[in-house]
Formats: sequence, C-alpha cells, structure tokens
Amino acid sequence: MANAALIEALRAADAVQFGEFELSHGGTSSYYVDKYLFETDPRCLKLIAEAFAERVADDDKLAGVALGAVPLVAATAVETNKPYVIARKKAKEYGTAKRIEGALDEGEEVVVLEDIATTGQSAVDAVEALREAGAVVDRVVVVVDRQEGAAELLAEHDIELESLLTAEDLLADADR
Repeated sequence: MANAALIEALRAADAVQFGEFELSHGGTSSYYVDKYLFETDPRCLKLIAEAFAERVADDDKLAGVALGAVPLVAATAVETNKPYVIARKKAKEYGTAKRIEGALDEGEEVVVLEDIATTGQSAVDAVEALREAGAVVDRVVVVVDRQEGAAELLAEHDIELESLLTAEDLLADADR
C-alpha cells in the first residue's frame, strides 16, 4: 500500500489541487501536484527524505534535478549522510559553466531523485548529463509518478523509475 502518512501530508499542505491546469510539457490536467508546496513544508520534506533514504541505501551518491529536486536531495543527503550533486537543465553561462554541480568521480553509482514524473523527459536529460560526466545511473526515484509515460520513456534509456506514490495512490478517495 502507498505511504498513507505521505499522502495525508501532501493533502494537508494543499499540494494536491483540482481544477484545470496547464502542465510544463504543454498538456492539461484536472489535477495538479504543487511541488513547491510540498517541498517547502517541513513535515512533507521529512517524510519524503525518510522514504527516499530507504530506497537509496546501496547507491554511492545522490543527484537532484535543479531546481525542483534540490530540497529533496539535500534533505535526503542529511538523512542518509550521502553526498549529492545537482544536475542542471543546461550549463550556466558564468562561473565554472558546469551542468553537474558538486563532486562527481568517474564510475560512481548515482541515483537521481526527482519531484514529479509526467513524461520523464527532465529525468532522462539529467541522467544523460550525469552519464556524460562519468556517472553510472540506472535508476530515478520520484515522489509522484503521474503515470503519463515517464516509466516507459525512462525504460527506453535503460533507466528504472521508482515512485513513492503514483497519481492513482494520491487521487484515491481525494475530496475534489
């Protein structure tokens, strides 16, 4: 069964909303999971970090996709005492101009932590950037899988998608 405490916490933080919403990939949805509401809520963040910690015990390093997953990976790093890196969508145009921020050694096993998976494209982009930087990445763990094709797209790139919750879990018995 899905993590009932996490579902309750996301709902209590008003992170699950109903109406007509445009999604980042251009589609629309009758519900929205507001990652900024759950990522800035201490109870949600703690529950997510604890749940992620249970799933990343065998990995050398964590990675978070900027900007959304940075609070998640930072909280999980504290929970697990594992180092992390941040994968940017594109290299910044100033300073060190890196796409991967933080220390990363060739051959390190890295698990990517992400907030919400819809199509999975941002996770694929992060994994590809990490692989180009020398990391071994075969898994992405997300808070919510919206079940709209992310698992299939990631599988095409030899990446397993794990989720703490699915849209089905989150929407079951929800007051709309």
